[in-house]
Amino acid sequence: MNTLITILGPTASGKTKLACQLAYEIKGEIISADSRQIYRKMDIGTGKDLDEYVINGKKIPYHLIDIRDAGYKYNIWEYQQDFLNAFNTILKRKKQPILCGGSGLYIETALNGNIFLGIPPNETLRTELNQLDLAELKQKWEKLPDDLKSKLDQSTKKRIIRGLEIDAYLKEHPTWKPPTYPAFKSIIIGVNIERGLRRQKITQRLSHRLNNGMYDEVKSLLADGLTYEDLSYYGLEYKWIGNYLQGKISKKEMFDGLNVSIHQFAKRQMTWFRRMEKQGHHIHWIDASMPLLDMIERVKTLIQGSIH
Repeated sequence: MNTLITILGPTASGKTKLACQLAYEIKGEIISADSRQIYRKMDIGTGKDLDEYVINGKKIPYHLIDIRDAGYKYNIWEYQQDFLNAFNTILKRKKQPILCGGSGLYIETALNGNIFLGIPPNETLRTELNQLDLAELKQKWEKLPDDLKSKLDQSTKKRIIRGLEIDAYLKEHPTWKPPTYPAFKSIIIGVNIERGLRRQKITQRLSHRLNNGMYDEVKSLLADGLTYEDLSYYGLEYKWIGNYLQGKISKKEMFDGLNVSIHQFAKRQMTWFRRMEKQGHHIHWIDASMPLLDMIERVKTLIQGSIH
């Protein structure tokens, strides 16, 4: 059976550097699991760090980075298809696929396949459900069949509405069959960075990015036709810098607010990964403070143990 190695971790944990070094050592290629790095011209704010994809002068092949223009509204259905295409392409080259990222939904979709992604949206139903408050939606959610609820996520209002939409579709199409998803052996490596060190690295990295082109990147996106509303869609850095450029907040307010928001985002990432573990994904956690080559040896040992 084919194997997928996954390297996950919160922002600023060093997962990309680890994944690239591992790819260099075992002749692998990297598939990004980052919801924003798919966009061209959004490099600094999304933390692409493409220089890390060169090890000892050798370029590490990567997939699902810079595949859409900024302004495009990419969705999880497209990601699932793009992931499978990349996975199969790497296997045909007889290389090892390595999934790397911090977007929990993208990682889980790649690992599990989302059988409901092919069910089309029902805009009329969505409009009706959006008029209800969260308590009313949860009452409807509780009436869903238990076997369906076990396959769905109720962590946000948007996802509850999607669950109700799926239920309505299945009732109208009782003969619907879920698409098959290829089977592969999964080895998941988590980079665990101590909270104090994580906070320190996030703040230092933010300062570096702001001092090395992030303002110009945002201005360039605006010049290309993106609106400030568009910027908010593409994440924290673009939202906060957009507010600063509009004069809504001071530079200090922008830095402090963005810094806190990124810390909170990293915490949410870890919460997602812990939930994955509760749902049956075995994550081998390694300490981010280890020297890189020691981390590589540890990962290679875990891979050998999992395969045999």
